[in-house]
Amino acid sequence: MTVYEPPNNATRSLSVKALLEDEDLEAELDLVAGEGGIDREVTHPRIQKSGLALVGHPHGIVPSRIQILGETEISFIESLPEARQREAAAHLFALDLALVIVTRGVAPPRVLVDEANATDTPLVVAKERSSRCITALHTLLDERLAPRARIHGVLMDVFEVGVLVLGKSGIGKSECALELVMRGHRLVADDVIECDYKPPGMVFGQPAALLRHHIEVRGLGILNIKDLYGVTAVRERKRIDLVVHLDSAQGEQAAYERLGVEDHHREVLGVPIREVTVPVRPGRNMSSIIEIAARDELLRQAGHHPAREFIERVDSEASRPVPSRPAPHRVPRANESSAPPPVHPTERKK
Repeated sequence: MTVYEPPNNATRSLSVKALLEDEDLEAELDLVAGEGGIDREVTHPRIQKSGLALVGHPHGIVPSRIQILGETEISFIESLPEARQREAAAHLFALDLALVIVTRGVAPPRVLVDEANATDTPLVVAKERSSRCITALHTLLDERLAPRARIHGVLMDVFEVGVLVLGKSGIGKSECALELVMRGHRLVADDVIECDYKPPGMVFGQPAALLRHHIEVRGLGILNIKDLYGVTAVRERKRIDLVVHLDSAQGEQAAYERLGVEDHHREVLGVPIREVTVPVRPGRNMSSIIEIAARDELLRQAGHHPAREFIERVDSEASRPVPSRPAPHRVPRANESSAPPPVHPTERKK
């Protein structure tokens, strides 16, 4: 499986205060020290366990990551003499950490509380065990720190395939979306699509908050699809599986795929997504073409590539040797006899 890394310039951050107040965090966290650093930023979605830093080996510790002290680390600190405890705590909190969490609801040793207050490093106690706490933090941070981008277009759920429709303004993206809704498919977002990255290598799209469930159709204005067609006609969020680019280029500029053997991709947040370019012409039913493109994407996801399979069959037939044909049978004419010619008596004696 290929793992796609999000672009570095898409890094986001989350303050410790926002993390502790987030209602979606499935862990109970209580701040016990270091309140002065409550505005420190967490910029990395992965968690670290800081056992080696307690013995003076800080190599590999990333300050922007959340540091976890579990049962093993706390028992190690408590087993040390008081002087060594303060030395271990000093090694840890000298790293200017964003946040330190003690799990299992254990009251942290006094030396940790003192160093946290002295360095304004937030020190938090989680009631959950380390594994559950780390899982809850990963789930939240993957959502809050996901790289994001805004795209102008239309996102539809067509046969459970997330289809991102792109094209210049006025080409008919919203009209295609409205026709697809009338065919029973679901609108995700129109005009502004908020995209975010999810590991491993997925991009999800959702509408901007003010535009949710709305679509703009020239001549009709702004319509509320949920009010018009019901809750089954809209979807709040969908993974982008296919990009359909509507193009109105004419003449020499119009170079479109005829066979569909080679796949073309568009990168969104560092993730390549298959893209097809469809010409827009008078009389063409674009919504039907988008439906077919979605069905074809389902086939490809199942391991079938119609164009390549067709080319392979053509090549197989072309390489097969041509069988030799037998000599045609001559049918005698009406005044001809099919029997051999008579032999003269003199010839018979010889």
